[in-house]
Amino acid sequence: MKKAHPEADDPHGDAAAADGSDLAEREGRWNYALVGSDLGVWDHNYRLDRKYYSPTWKTMRGMAPDEEVAGDYDAWLQLVHPDDRDFIAHAIDRQNAGDPDYQIFEYRERHRDGHWIWIECRGACVEWDEAGVPTRVVGTDTDITARKQAEETLSRLSRRLDLALEISRIGVFEADIEEDMVEWDDRLIAIYGLKGAARRIAGDVWAKSLHPDDRERVLGLADRSVESGSDFQQEYRIIRGDGLERVIRARSAFFIDGNGHRKLIGANWDVTEEVRLRDELQRAKDLAEARNHELEAAKESIEHLALHDYLTGLPNRRYLDKMLDDRSAECRAKGLALAILHIDLDRFKQINDTLGHRAGDAMLKHAAGVLRNSVRAADFVARIGGDEFVILCAVDAASKKIASLAERVIRELRKPVRYEGHDCRFGASIGIAVDSGPKLDAKQILLDADIALYRAKGLGRNRFEFFSASDRRDVVSAKQLADEILIGLERNEFVPFYQLQFDARTLDVAGVETLARWQHPVHGLLTPDRFLAIAEDLDVVSTIDALILERALADRSAWIKDGLSVPKISVNVSARRIADPDLGKKLRALKIPPGSISFELLESISLDDCDEAVAANLKKLRKFGIDIQIDDFGTGHASIVSLLRLSPKTLKIDRELIRMLPQSAEQRKLVGSIIDIGRSLDILVIAEGVETAEHVRILEELDCDMLQGYALARPMPAMQIPSFIRAGSWRHRQTAARALQTQLRRALRSRAAK
Repeated sequence: MKKAHPEADDPHGDAAAADGSDLAEREGRWNYALVGSDLGVWDHNYRLDRKYYSPTWKTMRGMAPDEEVAGDYDAWLQLVHPDDRDFIAHAIDRQNAGDPDYQIFEYRERHRDGHWIWIECRGACVEWDEAGVPTRVVGTDTDITARKQAEETLSRLSRRLDLALEISRIGVFEADIEEDMVEWDDRLIAIYGLKGAARRIAGDVWAKSLHPDDRERVLGLADRSVESGSDFQQEYRIIRGDGLERVIRARSAFFIDGNGHRKLIGANWDVTEEVRLRDELQRAKDLAEARNHELEAAKESIEHLALHDYLTGLPNRRYLDKMLDDRSAECRAKGLALAILHIDLDRFKQINDTLGHRAGDAMLKHAAGVLRNSVRAADFVARIGGDEFVILCAVDAASKKIASLAERVIRELRKPVRYEGHDCRFGASIGIAVDSGPKLDAKQILLDADIALYRAKGLGRNRFEFFSASDRRDVVSAKQLADEILIGLERNEFVPFYQLQFDARTLDVAGVETLARWQHPVHGLLTPDRFLAIAEDLDVVSTIDALILERALADRSAWIKDGLSVPKISVNVSARRIADPDLGKKLRALKIPPGSISFELLESISLDDCDEAVAANLKKLRKFGIDIQIDDFGTGHASIVSLLRLSPKTLKIDRELIRMLPQSAEQRKLVGSIIDIGRSLDILVIAEGVETAEHVRILEELDCDMLQGYALARPMPAMQIPSFIRAGSWRHRQTAARALQTQLRRALRSRAAK
């Protein structure tokens, strides 16, 4: 039976007392560490004949933590698995003798509940008598049953996999890309007819076995696969070592091993007979189909020309008229709704006028392709003349998929199209009408869709509208708001508000974000959610951005004259403004001091596939000393690659990720990861939406760089900034909040102690 050092007493008596409280403190730390671990401690003190077994040692065997360990060594040995007893007896004797080869060993022992558990025993002699005989052995036991079961499961799965590969006659290899060495299994060696070849061979052995007619193609594909890291899937011929020609099907994938080496693992199997049968079947099929091919082709050509547009290949107006009646009858019979989308291309005439009709034809073909790829197989798409298209969809009466379809079409059609060195830009306005019931009339629905299209074009184009007689009042209201926005721009009613940003560690003012507000003469101060959508339809967001930037520069100059130092001002910039080809000229005229302004780009602006105009403008911003910030990071689609390419100065974490920090450990991990990404890329990280003192505390612990939110400062006009900064009220609030938090934590600890 294993023996132990005394429980809490020092076995050396007066020597321990001499060490005083320092020794007690050290022993306390070790005791706490052991209690919190999975180690069962045992101590055999042969000189004092004392035995100690920790509560964990007892618990793993099914004993109570405070239970006395009864029995002698022979009784305990009976609990060891019969197959392990002789080994254990020898191992313990060697361990007690101080043999280093037996400081660690494993064995099975019966649990009190009757099942076997695996124990990993670690022990060493720590004391000897004058004759060099070990007098004290100390060690730990660990329950490794779960690990042993996992190893057995892995071994069983490995055996099954090997049997499956043997039955299916699949050969497996693993290639080290860096060393250009490949390890083949026996099945793969047999497939390639390389009898007697070593399992580990040079990479060119495979290349040399490729059929001469396939070699260049296959090696080219393999090289591209290695360069891109993409999976390799191919079928090719080989010349075996015995001269036979066989067809091989290969699949492989890349991985990184535990040492960080890039490797390729794959499988090959012989499909010669399968390919031969497939080729024979294909030849028979081709022969059977060839007899009627010319007749069918002629018939299809005549029908196609009669019902399809010659340019785009889409169904024409004649085909649409036929389908309107067919779809009406189908929807009435099945109780479905018929949705019609009437699509008109925006700015198409300008392309025709500036680049010619060949460019216009190319855009029509592109638009037709977009529509084909956007609809379901059962939907119907037609070109009904000029730059107008129609989509018919049979849907459930309550379906919301039509709006998603319209959004997707508009989004795809707004993307620039390259034509003979020019980026052609156009969009689409869509009118949608939906109806159902026994009186469904497709021709009337088409008329309603045309009315909705007219409304969409009148509201700024590049949008879709549903037909609804009850919505006419909203159309009038939107038209009025659009007129008021244009008037507001003329009257300089759009003004900047400012929200201060603070150093997360010192709470010093670190910057200020400029926010657009509309000082409406009737409705008062309006935030962007009240006017931004219509402003975008009017294509005046860039104008608002420019006005806000000019006012922000003027306000900054005024603050500096007032003796107030604001390190940096950030202003929002829209996607259209960042794509403005004249942006550089406009910014140069403002004579912006380098390092004083940052442009905030929404993460929803695609940065991975930005066009040449955007790339050129971003380059000019750096030249002018204007930093780039990524706004709302975490809710858009900026990739790490785009961050590396763009090299922004700052990332701003979206408020939705910050809001639940005090309640969510997962949210804290996510935000911490974003902060780590920023730090690894040398990018400052701002957290917006900091609403409480708890937010401030957590973000400081996460090592965030800057904070912005109502907990520190609300948006305010320029005139309030100097007095707010000089008062420093945000510091007092945070100090008071932290003091209150400290008191609450102390109160909770006190209550818990009681």
